[in-house]
Amino acid sequence: MSRVLIVEDEEHLAAGLKLNLEAEGFVVEVEENGQVALERLTSGSNGFDVVLLDVMLPGLDGFEVVRRMREAGTFVPVMLLTARSHTDDVLRGFEAGADDYLSKPFDLSILLARLQGLLRRKTWLRDSEEAGQTEELVEFHFAGKHIDFREQRLRWDGGEQPLTLMEATLLRYLVRHEGQTVSRKTLLEEVWGVRQDTDTRAVDNFIARLRRYIEADPAHPTHLQTVRGVGYRFVAEPSA
Repeated sequence: MSRVLIVEDEEHLAAGLKLNLEAEGFVVEVEENGQVALERLTSGSNGFDVVLLDVMLPGLDGFEVVRRMREAGTFVPVMLLTARSHTDDVLRGFEAGADDYLSKPFDLSILLARLQGLLRRKTWLRDSEEAGQTEELVEFHFAGKHIDFREQRLRWDGGEQPLTLMEATLLRYLVRHEGQTVSRKTLLEEVWGVRQDTDTRAVDNFIARLRRYIEADPAHPTHLQTVRGVGYRFVAEPSA
């Protein structure tokens, strides 16, 4: 059973979410304070599979909680719950390290679908290996670097970089479409599952982050190339 931490200070909403998620078979715990939630999530043994994190919290807000989680090396998938669906708030959430967001009010069916989507992304490699589906991309080597998608880590001689769920998912999508130009709109739809109007700067921010990890000179990328006016292209072995 998947374990979910709900971080929500509105008691009636937290109670309703807990009741409905438990009815769906989840093991659910609730925290109402951002600082307390952060301490639990960065303890090293939190055991949660996914976090539903309200943006407006007493003490630390949701943006700051997820930012500090990532800085502390905690890469549990995070879905932000926000009453503020303005583009800048969505972008701020992605920049902080969130994996998805959902605007309040929301239908339970939508929440469940998005939650299951995060959990599927988290377990797709394990499930594919157990089923013997060797065509799934488990790892990838290029330019002296090794991407382990199962562990969500990028490794090279003398170092490694953990990846958030969405960083790993985005990188895997681009690697699987190596050499192809992929539009920002396609990335939003295929990686994030976002089909409403969302500013494509969310994609640009994630690309900039990945470039810092894999490029020798992020300001002049050779692997994650920009196709002006369209999107991006991954090239494992760029020509000189």
